[in-house]
Amino acid sequence: MRFDRFFRSCARHGWLSKVPLAAAALGLACTALAQQTEVRLVFVGDENSSAYRGAQQGLAEAQAQGEFLGQRYVLTSQPPSAAAPAAASAIIAAVEQAELTALANANPEIPVLNVGRTDDALRRACRANLLHVLPSDEMAAAAVKQWQTANPGATHVTARAWHPSFEKYAAAQLNKRYQQAFKSKMDDAAWAGWAAVKLVSDMVAREQTTQGPALLDALRSRLAFDGQKGVDMSFRNDGQLRQPLLLIANDEIVGEAPVRGVAEIEDLDSLGRVECAK
Repeated sequence: MRFDRFFRSCARHGWLSKVPLAAAALGLACTALAQQTEVRLVFVGDENSSAYRGAQQGLAEAQAQGEFLGQRYVLTSQPPSAAAPAAASAIIAAVEQAELTALANANPEIPVLNVGRTDDALRRACRANLLHVLPSDEMAAAAVKQWQTANPGATHVTARAWHPSFEKYAAAQLNKRYQQAFKSKMDDAAWAGWAAVKLVSDMVAREQTTQGPALLDALRSRLAFDGQKGVDMSFRNDGQLRQPLLLIANDEIVGEAPVRGVAEIEDLDSLGRVECAK
């Protein structure tokens, strides 16, 4: 039902004039629904990618939250060659390095969230509006080194942002929701797409703004996002999302980084570069 129709229905059925207290509460609810704010997000990349499916999962959860806050989310998809709509609150991108750089340069006041590239060079460029949800190659290498320091002789271990068998911190529920929705397992890119939408929607709810410049400032300076990883994550000065990583061997989780005994387990800055390259 459209919200303007719902508001008229409230009045037509006399719901706003029954019992005073109930009428007041219902009136506020009807008004909020009638005056919903539209939050426009743009996904740039392949609609058949797991990153896009993750963004869709994030959208469904953002919509559920937005219903109580007078916010309605719209996620549109477009190829890298098209310019992002000026009214977009944020851009979520799963594209090649050159295309990602061009996208950030073309939309300097809009947060561009990278959910497809792990290149260290993108982080070192330190573009003000380019935020990296996936961990960098340097972060992954540091996580593996910590694991090997704690477990001498350990080989064939990789570091990843996500794994479909991760269960702690409500990760099992997120994996289950994604599996049920898309009949596939959530991988790193899917988690990144989901996280990008969710951290933006959380910030919209907190800051009560849909404007790109205000959102960009809030994301860079005031983010505290759990992401089903059990710790508040935020963006470094180079735009990289601080986050724990999972250590994987033979497609099974064998540990987490930061690795206890090598680094403080909450010291997310022990993984990779922290500041912009000079």
